[in-house]
Amino acid sequence: MEAAAIREAIRAQALALGFDAVGFAAAHLAQSARADLAEFLARGYHGEMDWLAAKEDRRGDPQTLWPEAKTVVVLGMNYGPGDDRDTAEDCGVVSVYARGRDYHDTVKKRLKHLGRWIGAQWPGELKVFVDTAPVMEKPLAQQAGIGWQGKHTNLVSREFGSWLFLGEIYLSLALDPDPAEEDHCGTCHACLDACPTAAFPAPYKLDARRCISYLTIEHKGPIPRALRPLIGNRIFGCDDCLAACPWNKYARTTAEPDFLPRAELTAPRLAELARLDDAGFRALFAGTSVKRIGRDRFLRNVLIAIGNGPRGDQELVEAAESCLDDASGLVRATAAWAYCRHAPSSDIWQRLRHDPDPLVQAECAEMPEAM
Repeated sequence: MEAAAIREAIRAQALALGFDAVGFAAAHLAQSARADLAEFLARGYHGEMDWLAAKEDRRGDPQTLWPEAKTVVVLGMNYGPGDDRDTAEDCGVVSVYARGRDYHDTVKKRLKHLGRWIGAQWPGELKVFVDTAPVMEKPLAQQAGIGWQGKHTNLVSREFGSWLFLGEIYLSLALDPDPAEEDHCGTCHACLDACPTAAFPAPYKLDARRCISYLTIEHKGPIPRALRPLIGNRIFGCDDCLAACPWNKYARTTAEPDFLPRAELTAPRLAELARLDDAGFRALFAGTSVKRIGRDRFLRNVLIAIGNGPRGDQELVEAAESCLDDASGLVRATAAWAYCRHAPSSDIWQRLRHDPDPLVQAECAEMPEAM
């Protein structure tokens, strides 16, 4: 079978398996993509994500990751949300991608299925990757014609808007690439304007240290005090820059059952989430992306949302107060901040000054009149 026919057979099989977008790219990255990564790291925009720097060489060159690679099959699955109504202030907002089953499981299962099919048809080796591997998915997706990296640095598709999960299959088989997608952002800057924390120092540049998704998911310690009020009631991730993109007018609601939102994650009540112990957290978020940050970091996020909640909401005040004696210093520290946002004249912070945990001490040292 000729290479062109092999490529189209793979594309047809991928679509039959439930992928929504399929493209082919040569197994190398443009110098501009490698330069962008180097600048991102040199400026410290990656924050605590040390794994980005540790594997920079493999991330910047597919053939350093796997020297036998000749072709990258880039695949996308649509997770477009339905009617996403505003969430009440006493409820938490979970990013669209995390409201259903963990996409890593679903995408990787499909990738392996497709990989087995390819391996049975043609000789050669292959490797399957989701975003846990050192792969620069978005530049590869643009090279494969699936979409382009918008000014918010995320992938934008003319067919699916902002809502594509990506995965890759590296092949030792050489196949012709698809035409690369062009940038269609034009003069639009809606995504940049939508960011609550001004995390974009310039178009196409992201300072993750200010990004709500980074702060609520990747950042392990206390969230910087100046950024907390800007987080609002977002408790896991943020979709503001994605949702603002005008290309979403072409998007469609996902048909994949795994990506449909769980009812309990659509608008969870903050006061109820604050009562979660470790077992309750694991049970509620089993099989979702939220589970990986652990109960203590999640409660840190919930308490920031409580601190930003409507003043005078007694249920939120009581929820914050109940966490002042939590076993986790991170939770106690954030609970002190949240409680004093609602009751700035309280002497709670004075009691907590003697807490043995350095996180609580540091929080309380900054707490008083400024609250």
